[in-house]
Amino acid sequence: MNRFLIAILSLLISLPALAVDGFSSLEEQMTGNQFRGAGLNKLTPGELESLNHWIRSRSLATLDQPKAGSMMASPEADEEDKDRDEKGKKVENTERTTIKSRIKGSFTGWDGHAVFELENGMIWEQSDKDKFFIREINNPEVTIEPGAFKKWHLSIDGHDSKCRVKRIQ
Repeated sequence: MNRFLIAILSLLISLPALAVDGFSSLEEQMTGNQFRGAGLNKLTPGELESLNHWIRSRSLATLDQPKAGSMMASPEADEEDKDRDEKGKKVENTERTTIKSRIKGSFTGWDGHAVFELENGMIWEQSDKDKFFIREINNPEVTIEPGAFKKWHLSIDGHDSKCRVKRIQ
């Protein structure tokens, strides 16, 4: 009987850990200063759990669609939110296909903080700290390719260097 109780208790204790699929809560991911700086310390425990649940179900880091069975306000609200960036600006739904366009204006490379405005209206920013410099060229053709783990890589046609980028508009 004792073994049965221990087995049941073990199972009950491990269920919440299994349910989160390796999700780390905001409290675990942020330092105390970051947590307070974002104003999250003002939330009630229930509000904080609701926020963690929303992040877990939507996977904000990758802007995934909500998982089946997640608790969202309504399907209509989800449809409105899915084409918005983290600042709430509306963006086109970018499929995971190669993008070819040109950078508007002159280009001399990237320095770890570059922003790339393309002729097709997209705006991408560098998300790694790599550096690459070339002599100034105007309106170079670029290729943005999907990479592993939902990352994107930008390259300038005719050059071997690539940088990791994320779309901001």
